[in-house]
Amino acid sequence: MIAVYVTGTDTGIGKTLASCVLLHALRGQGRRAVGMKPVASGCKWLDGEWKNDDALALSRAAAVNVAYADINPFALEHPLAPELAARDAGTEVTLPPILDAHARLAAQADAIVVEGVGGWAAPLSASLMQADLVRALQLPVVLVVGLRLGCLNHALLSARTIAADGCRLIGWIANAIDPGMDAVEDNLAMLRARLPAPCWGVLSHAAAADPAAMAAQLRVPALP
Repeated sequence: MIAVYVTGTDTGIGKTLASCVLLHALRGQGRRAVGMKPVASGCKWLDGEWKNDDALALSRAAAVNVAYADINPFALEHPLAPELAARDAGTEVTLPPILDAHARLAAQADAIVVEGVGGWAAPLSASLMQADLVRALQLPVVLVVGLRLGCLNHALLSARTIAADGCRLIGWIANAIDPGMDAVEDNLAMLRARLPAPCWGVLSHAAAADPAAMAAQLRVPALP
């Protein structure tokens, strides 16, 4: 059983795309891989329950059909920070439902890609940070770096904070979110030289990304 936690340098930098591509890459290694989005805000009412587009994308990329509620135990309606969206829903994000859902997924798969919310320091509740969840699940971390102006600062600060929170960064994935970015290769070289983990790949910019086809852009090491 292997599992990783995918975080990002910010919100909107392609964590879901990277997570889906990673799922397909793991499937290419013969893994029964599933995705998980423990907390998602901005959900819509479908088939009698709140569902999130990112969580649905993870479900489509998985090798195993599992219950939506296990993929996304906290599905929150309003597109706000999780703490605020949970408040509006009259609930609070807590660890036990997430840990229980993760255990059920682990019983059905041999690889789990857990996607976080926003950037690493985005809180899940007034008393729960993403680092708390990562430590509870004992997951290594993969950082998605959105390639745009400012990515060096965001990536290095994220890596430093992950380490300071007692968590382990094992790799990073670059995502070309700005097709007009200058000096892309120079920025990638600086990131490779400074981040304390290997680059697993660079996802090219595409108007309609196909995660299955993009799996070839990743080089995922053998994970324990």
